[in-house]
Amino acid sequence: MSRLKLEHLRTFLTVAHFNSVSRAADVLNLTQPAVTSRIKSLEDALNTALFDRSTGGMRLTKRGDMLLQYATQFQQLSELVERNIVDSSGVDRLMRLGVSETIAQSWLPDFVGALRAAYPVLKIEISVDISINLREQLLGREIDLAILLGPISDFTVDNVILPDVPLGWFSAPGIAAPTDLASIPIATYARNTRPFRELRAALFERFGPDISMFPSSSLSSCFRMVEAGLAVGALPVSLGTALVKEGKLARFDPGWTPEPLKFSASYLGEPRSQLIERAAKIAESTAAARV
Repeated sequence: MSRLKLEHLRTFLTVAHFNSVSRAADVLNLTQPAVTSRIKSLEDALNTALFDRSTGGMRLTKRGDMLLQYATQFQQLSELVERNIVDSSGVDRLMRLGVSETIAQSWLPDFVGALRAAYPVLKIEISVDISINLREQLLGREIDLAILLGPISDFTVDNVILPDVPLGWFSAPGIAAPTDLASIPIATYARNTRPFRELRAALFERFGPDISMFPSSSLSSCFRMVEAGLAVGALPVSLGTALVKEGKLARFDPGWTPEPLKFSASYLGEPRSQLIERAAKIAESTAAARV
């Protein structure tokens, strides 16, 4: 019997997971002929058919199902070696990171610093976007790790839940805080985001249909509008507290506070990556330290 190759076993696991050569090719960044060739080489090495192709799909044979158990154990052992034996300081690869603006303006620098401390030669590309776009970029494999309003409900995605981000009400200092939120525009998240939709629904329920909202994809712009007295803001407390201390903003309580924002560090479960999984955990600990 020929020596088994690790990449052939990983390809086998991916095809078995999706029951599809084309889907496995997308996940592994290979061509379909390359995936088919690896499966054929593995079957030749084992002198047995691993998939029943007569059904029009890729269904495991009995021996294929047996191999699936051993290959899964082998992958788990490989991951343990990667996690515990391989020197992380020598990991030289690119991580494509996508983050929402809330994170970019709060603890992103701390997170990147912790990543660089764990992986000194890691190359990091960062894109800042709204969560709906980050979700599509992750599912499209354009980024490796998304820190966004989550979690993402998709069977291909693993989510690490991050601490909630409380929202609070802010106004310009020195002016009377409004008691009727229908009397002044409200600066908040962009129109095609979950925070905007949830806030609009809650305001409509409490204050009726005459609410005026200033949605913006830039939280900095929201804070500037509030500081200028053009609006009040339902915005992250973590970002507004420093401005309150500087005397640029004031907190007020209209008798109701929006629900906190829920974030997750999300990544694709296949193919497995110890680096991405550890990065998600580093994001979790970094966010917890800032709560």
